Amino acid sequence: MPRFIIGDELGGIKTLTYLPENETKTVLKNVLVDGASTSAIQVMAYTPDIEADGNGTLAAGHGDGTVKVFTFNEEDDLASRCQWKETRMKSNSKFVGLSIHENKVYTCTSNGALRVCTPQNSESDDLDTQVSVLPTRLTAWQLSPDGRAFAYGGDEVEVSVWDTERAFSTPVDAPQKTENSGMKRKRNDQLLPSEIWRAKNVANDSLGLRQPVRVSSVAWLSSSSSSHQILAGTEFGDLRRYDSRAARKPVFDWKVCQNGGGIKTIQKGFSEHEVFVSDTESRLMSVDLRNGRTNYGYKGIAGAVNSVAVSPSILCSTALDRIARIHSTFPPPTEAGQQQEQKGAVLEKVFTKALPTVVLWDQDATVSASEEPQEDDVWENMERADDTDDEDNNRKRSKK
Repeated sequence: MPRFIIGDELGGIKTLTYLPENETKTVLKNVLVDGASTSAIQVMAYTPDIEADGNGTLAAGHGDGTVKVFTFNEEDDLASRCQWKETRMKSNSKFVGLSIHENKVYTCTSNGALRVCTPQNSESDDLDTQVSVLPTRLTAWQLSPDGRAFAYGGDEVEVSVWDTERAFSTPVDAPQKTENSGMKRKRNDQLLPSEIWRAKNVANDSLGLRQPVRVSSVAWLSSSSSSHQILAGTEFGDLRRYDSRAARKPVFDWKVCQNGGGIKTIQKGFSEHEVFVSDTESRLMSVDLRNGRTNYGYKGIAGAVNSVAVSPSILCSTALDRIARIHSTFPPPTEAGQQQEQKGAVLEKVFTKALPTVVLWDQDATVSASEEPQEDDVWENMERADDTDDEDNNRKRSKK
């Protein structure tokens, strides 16, 4: 019974539950309904509470700079914990990233306003908050799975990796002097304070012209103290894989959108070598990370897919046509280059009324795990052959 959490343009929050065994296979439920004056939810993050089974923390960043934190349980009940407003957010800015790690909420805006806040159990202005400043014109920001680093990219901002702890211990005004802050572009490869690694632009095109940097999304593949592996999508349809140990330029650079569409979202799958990519032209596809080939694509999507949530068994996507879709998924072939035999399809479609902006999986894998041991039950229910039956059969064979 996978459950997904959806935020919309009116500031509302819904849950979408998939029930394949029921006649009504999907249940869409409003858990937070705000008025039309409430600004849209731009980013969301959810983390389950290990100590409290079925409960978790949900955070949502709105277009007006407000960040709301809730306690969310398995009965779809929301309880407000606290909220604050990002005062450094400008009118033409937006949230480009939000993550929760060890009861700390991290937010980042397109104008480089980075903040970490520890939520309280009641609404109060007295919050444990730290702020920092990143380069401007950001379009994507992601915290690493272990929380020790984060990566970002943007408009003429190369993919960069920063140390999280050092980023908040550095003086706020130090990172402002970047190569993007001046009127004239400067070639400066020196790392900023707290910056661990920065990508380098790809080679010039066939005409010898410099290729623009237009990073649209980033995703972590792995992170450790010695290496960081990151995926980045561009507005020109390129999917690039970076390894901080290998080089500053991408170790792989694939053109996954052949018809001119740009990459909109990237979401790493649960299967090895699998990533799901959506573009600006209503395409959603599974891509093989070994060679950049498309394993399969989903048909019948009328609007551009703006958010994707992957669970171990299925995938949920939201699109600009106001429809949330449930998709089946299949792992890539065992060997790179082999033909994909099983291909994913759209299982269910649900009209959400308000335009959905972001979707998350609640990270509850109990149902998926309970479906696995069915094969063992078959063997346990089989009748055992008696030893006497075996002896009789052996006697008959010897007589023959």
